[in-house]
Amino acid sequence: MTLLRLNSRTMKSLLLALSLLLLTACDGGLWNDPYPADEAGKPILYTAFTERPKHLDPAQAYSENEFEFLANIYAPPLQYHYLKRPYELIPLAASEMPSVHYLDAQKRALPDTAASSRIAYSVYEIHLKPAMRFQPHPAFVPEYMHLTAADLSSIHTLSDFKQTGTRAVTAADYVHQIKRLVHPQLHTPIAGVMGEYIVGLKEYAATLLAASKTPGFLDIEEYPLSGVEVVNDTTYRITIYGKYPQFAYWLAMPFFSPMPQEVERFYAQAGMKERNLTLDWWPVGSGPYYLSENDPNRRMVMTKNPYYDSETYPSEGEAADAQARLLNDAGQPLPLIEQVVFTLEKETIPYWNKFLQGYYDASGISSDSFDQAVQMSVSGEAAVSDEMRLQGITLNTAVATSTMYTGFNWLDPVVGGNSERATKLRRAIAIAVDFEEFISIFANGRGISAQSPIPPGIFGFKEGGDGINPYVYDWVEEPFVPSDFRSSFDTPRDARHSGRTEIVSRQGAPKRKSIAEAKRLLAEAGYPNGVDAKTKQPLVIHLDTTANGVGNKSRLDWIRKQFDKIDVQLDVRSTDYNRFQDKIRRGDTQMFYFGWNADYPDPENFLFLLHGPQGKVKQGGENASNYSNPEFDRLFEQMKNMDNGPQRQAIIDEALEILRRDSPWLWGYHPKQYVLQHDWLNNIKPNIMANNKLKYWRVDAAEREQLRSTWNRPAYWPLVLGFVAVSLFGVWMWRVLRKREERVRG
Repeated sequence: MTLLRLNSRTMKSLLLALSLLLLTACDGGLWNDPYPADEAGKPILYTAFTERPKHLDPAQAYSENEFEFLANIYAPPLQYHYLKRPYELIPLAASEMPSVHYLDAQKRALPDTAASSRIAYSVYEIHLKPAMRFQPHPAFVPEYMHLTAADLSSIHTLSDFKQTGTRAVTAADYVHQIKRLVHPQLHTPIAGVMGEYIVGLKEYAATLLAASKTPGFLDIEEYPLSGVEVVNDTTYRITIYGKYPQFAYWLAMPFFSPMPQEVERFYAQAGMKERNLTLDWWPVGSGPYYLSENDPNRRMVMTKNPYYDSETYPSEGEAADAQARLLNDAGQPLPLIEQVVFTLEKETIPYWNKFLQGYYDASGISSDSFDQAVQMSVSGEAAVSDEMRLQGITLNTAVATSTMYTGFNWLDPVVGGNSERATKLRRAIAIAVDFEEFISIFANGRGISAQSPIPPGIFGFKEGGDGINPYVYDWVEEPFVPSDFRSSFDTPRDARHSGRTEIVSRQGAPKRKSIAEAKRLLAEAGYPNGVDAKTKQPLVIHLDTTANGVGNKSRLDWIRKQFDKIDVQLDVRSTDYNRFQDKIRRGDTQMFYFGWNADYPDPENFLFLLHGPQGKVKQGGENASNYSNPEFDRLFEQMKNMDNGPQRQAIIDEALEILRRDSPWLWGYHPKQYVLQHDWLNNIKPNIMANNKLKYWRVDAAEREQLRSTWNRPAYWPLVLGFVAVSLFGVWMWRVLRKREERVRG
């Protein structure tokens, strides 16, 4: 009898629990919302990261995923204009663009028009904006500069410190950071490059190395650096060797941000490193945001710096920017977003699903989701699919300042050198390898075929017929333009940025030369039908690559088929990256895959990859092809330190003609970036060079909340149906138990 009563009570309890569950489910909340309830309706940007940034110290960080944080936390002197193209440097922490003065070898002043050969030194004088302040941080609290083990016993993260402080940014902070670039305990990736330019930096590195042998904290301020000078609290000077206009681009990188001396001392205290209390975990800057939460296994959060008030949204840009609503926030104080939340997402599918649910504000497009996200128009234009358009999602595209190429080893006796035989062989291969097809098959159309090392957006690049490689392409008058060329040669900028699909007028398009032309060149090179006319042996070309495994098989099969078109055998030699690098250094290659991302938007940063004195084998430079042409080298030396203008363009044109004629590379392609954004995310314009874009973005949090609720509205009917079913079952079971109980009593 007791058991029967218990079962009866159990059924009543179950019904009550289900009733409560149903009531709770109907309270209007979103069951799948991954964020805390107190974040709802706030101007927060939600994005993701795939792996922990290795370095957040501005002297050591150089990776893209590190700059994504540091460029928004630190404020170097300069930055790229968010809206203008071509890319333009403007002041950030500087009150104006640096003034540059030239000196001869005796340090006598030279006019601005002096020839580069006369300039021994360039002096950059930088004036800072007044009243800039660092983010709140415990390093600025004097009581925390002499912490004991007992003081740190309850400290596990930065937020455990009860007090924070701040102070004004000074010129000395910028000078201190430059000195840190050669700190012996740091590994700065640009130390070698800067040592060649900043006067005295190489010697300063040797001084600090010797001083570091003494135990204890290394106070680098005890040692002067001759090439850097503090003039006053808001002015400092940097002296570099010779004329190097590209030095200004380095001043837009976190390497040249201010670093307070007390922060180094704070983090150098015993017990800090064991708690991950270091600059690599907790940067200290004066930029628009500061890192308020750092849990790299879950999420990282940047919060608006309350002391940042030195910048407003730009009021000018390109002609189409006003129509694209990119100037609606002109003059508004930056940043426009209060907080940026980065959530760890190691897989693309969960990220993509959360983006569609509205829990991420923007997204790239993986190959798995490309067909769902993008559709190609009859004219070959990319646009968002109907499914995306119904959700108010738009597409932004931009050609990356990158070049992916296949190089010939100039030292190889078959494909290298400037002989007519080798040159015609290289040209034949260049025609045969159809990169338009490669982009279509393996990149979902996200790229444009390269006509030279210089990508769009960089000074020296030319559009239209004047910009093609005439040894591989013809410029033809026809209405249809392949999609991979359209974005570069004849798509209006507003269409490129908006993702619209309107058909534009065209005057012509580049068309790859025929395979018959490639075979003619091959025969003239002494390899008719792919056979060496002298030895009667088939021509075999060796391609070294790090591509291996099942995932790359289709690409390798494709490249073999390209050579098959001209009856040339291709031997693909796949290897691991370290061995591949060794082969490149030794020159033990014939052909190889490589790529280059711009450090800064200047043609010098691409053309130096083919500069003879920077050959990989002989000089250990970045010229992996070991290409050497005295005339090109002369033009490069003449061009590299010139200011942009017609004279520099003319020299670049002449240099590119030499490169196209010699064909040391299969010019490959420039990747194209596709980014999707929700309608509530505003002021998005692709900017490949700027890493501090987040401060310009604006979120309409109310619209986001409304659409999230619509897209993720819970389906209550399964619960109701389940409740009814369980209720009926409960009633039936209760009756059965009741009858049994009555029989027992009887």
